[in-house]
Amino acid sequence: MNILALDLGTSSVRGLVLDGDARPLPDALARRKVTLTVHDDGTGTLDPARYLACLAECLDELAAAGHLDGVELVATSAQWHSVVPLDAGGAPLGAVLTWLDTRPVPLARAAGPADADAFHQRTGAWWHRCYWTVRLPWLREHCGTPIARFVGLAEYVFGELLHEGPMAVSQASGTGLLDLRTVDWDAEALALAGARPEELPVLATQDWRGRLRPAYARRWPALARAAWAVPVGDGAASNVGSGCVDESRAAVTVGTSAAVRLVQHMPAHRDLPRLPHELWRYRVDHDHVVTGSAYSSGGNLFAWAHRELRLPEGAELDAALARLSPDGGRPANVRFGGDRPPGLAPAGSGELRGLSFGTTATEILAGLMRGMCDLIAVDLAELESTVDGPVDVVLGGGAVAASGWWRSAFAAALAPRTVWHQPNPEIGAIGAALVALGRIDAAAGLTGIVRTDEKDSYS
Repeated sequence: MNILALDLGTSSVRGLVLDGDARPLPDALARRKVTLTVHDDGTGTLDPARYLACLAECLDELAAAGHLDGVELVATSAQWHSVVPLDAGGAPLGAVLTWLDTRPVPLARAAGPADADAFHQRTGAWWHRCYWTVRLPWLREHCGTPIARFVGLAEYVFGELLHEGPMAVSQASGTGLLDLRTVDWDAEALALAGARPEELPVLATQDWRGRLRPAYARRWPALARAAWAVPVGDGAASNVGSGCVDESRAAVTVGTSAAVRLVQHMPAHRDLPRLPHELWRYRVDHDHVVTGSAYSSGGNLFAWAHRELRLPEGAELDAALARLSPDGGRPANVRFGGDRPPGLAPAGSGELRGLSFGTTATEILAGLMRGMCDLIAVDLAELESTVDGPVDVVLGGGAVAASGWWRSAFAAALAPRTVWHQPNPEIGAIGAALVALGRIDAAAGLTGIVRTDEKDSYS
């Protein structure tokens, strides 16, 4: 059996084919960049129709090469927090509001949860612009057209391709509307969002499987009988793909954004341990939760610096960074895209400090990367307070896979913990496949993780 693994990311959409043990098959990868619209006012949106077209192009490419032959299961890693307003016919009424969009604010007449801490403990979220409790009322106020329903990006894509597009508990937990213990919509969160259950996606059952609509089954006949598993939140999938599925290992993932997270076995309908105020908690599936902290900056910092500072390429950049110590560079506030919850710093809060006429572009880049390391180190300590003792750390994601200096900077900032590196950049897709297979626990034995420390050769 082969598995088609999809990654519905913010900067790209990807499809790759894995074998039955979730190992990538040679050359069976298709990728399309997507255009994220960002503005200084905090806009961070995607075009839903164009996004779907990019995914279809990936599947066309894989089909043309014969890579979809033998695929029996489709697994998906999808970004959390996105929302798409739909009309009564299911057509989008606007762009996809991504996690990066900082424009939504509570309406002037709105009041927050009656007990903010109790709300946080139940939902793992806050009354914050990142979640649907604030986003849905704001969208109704700004849409200009009556909104019939709200879905996330994953549900929009599935609703177009499949006979139905229910919402997985993993995706639902990222809305801030889900009671993590009962795995049902939280009554107070719905009231804050001004939404009725019928205006939201149906929650998928634990064993749900979908099928392609006839038109798409004809377009990709190799997938006509393939079963589609529910999407997994990208952060949860990345932890699983990094082999971080218990309390001994935390994952630090740097893709477009960045996060530090810990997965624990906590079945639904059981009481959950207390959640520290500064951390969020979402669901991986009905049996596991993921706890952590996330940031609007990550690989996008590297991309910004590379573009605006005209940094050297490849080996030349590596050599320039190698001349700096892992704690080198210039001090920086890396909140270029504002804060993820619970912080409220708006987009445009980034700062560069300590500059002189002798400061080089490489030193600025190093300061940005080290700034991310220091932010994560603080929240990792908070995460460790929820478990017994220090944890090992596994670095993952395309941004750290591409930069040995950044890996060494993380090793220095997170010392004395043991820091490992998962060099495979497709950890999200692989993790989603393992969740779909019901093999989360097996992820702890993933091979390919290598030791990273201050003596990293920057290879």
